[in-house]
Amino acid sequence: MLKESTRIFRFVVIGSLNALITAIVVYIMMEILGYGYQLSNVIAYIAALINNFLWSKYWVFSSGEGHFRQEIPLFLFAFAIAYSAQFLFISILVEGFDMNEYLSQFLGLFVYGAVNFIMNRRVTFRN
Repeated sequence: MLKESTRIFRFVVIGSLNALITAIVVYIMMEILGYGYQLSNVIAYIAALINNFLWSKYWVFSSGEGHFRQEIPLFLFAFAIAYSAQFLFISILVEGFDMNEYLSQFLGLFVYGAVNFIMNRRVTFRN
């Protein structure tokens, strides 16, 4: 069984990879394709979501083979809660406080990460 500190370290590594994926997709969507920050955010999180599930299942939480029918809906539920929290957070920062859209996207990653870890640890991949 993994120590919680090892699990958190692995989560941070995968979270960093997901942040990189998210940042690249947001940049491409906003700067190259000219989309707004909200659609860019949605597409970026979908791209990182697929990466996150696989790494979380096999490396971070080590839930092993099988259990996909149970874990995928729970993972999507955890994602929905975490994503909603960060989306509300960035929307408040941009619309309410006139914060830079890129800075709000970056800060939103921390909100998403914290909520996502808690939900997946306690709900999706509980042993």
